[in-house]
Amino acid sequence: MSPTRIALVAARWHADIVDRAVEAARIALADHGFTEVDVIEVPGAFEIPLRVRRLAASGEYAGIAGVALVVDGGIYRHDFVAATVVDALMRVQLETDVPVFSAVLTPHHFHEHAEHLEYFARHFTVKGTELANAIAATVSVPAAAS
Repeated sequence: MSPTRIALVAARWHADIVDRAVEAARIALADHGFTEVDVIEVPGAFEIPLRVRRLAASGEYAGIAGVALVVDGGIYRHDFVAATVVDALMRVQLETDVPVFSAVLTPHHFHEHAEHLEYFARHFTVKGTELANAIAATVSVPAAAS
C-alpha cells in the first residue's frame, strides 16, 4: 500500500508569515482527505532540501513540500538562496520519485512594516491553499507503471 502522509517542511525565518501557508495547507489537505500531515520545522529555507531528501528516502510520504519566505535583507543573496532551494527540491523529486512541492517564495520587494506584513500574511494563506490543491491533484493521480 502506498503512503498517504504528507510532510510540510517549514522555515522559521518569518515564521509568522510562513505559518499562514502551513495552516492553510493543512486545512485544505484535510478537505481533500489527507488527515496525516506532518509539519517539520527547519531554521531557514536553505535547510529545507536536505530534510526533504531524508523524508523522501524514508518511504513514508506520498508528497513533501517546502515552505519559506526568502526576502532581500539588504545584501544580494535572496535570489541565490531561493534558486538553490527550488533547484534542490526538483532534484530530490526526480531522484526519489516522491512528489516534492515548493512554496518557497521570494517577493520582489519586501519591507518589514505593517502593510507588507499584512499583505504577505494574506498572500501566504492563498499560497498554502494552492499548495495543498497541487499536492492533492498530484498524489491522487496514480503513478504510471515503470
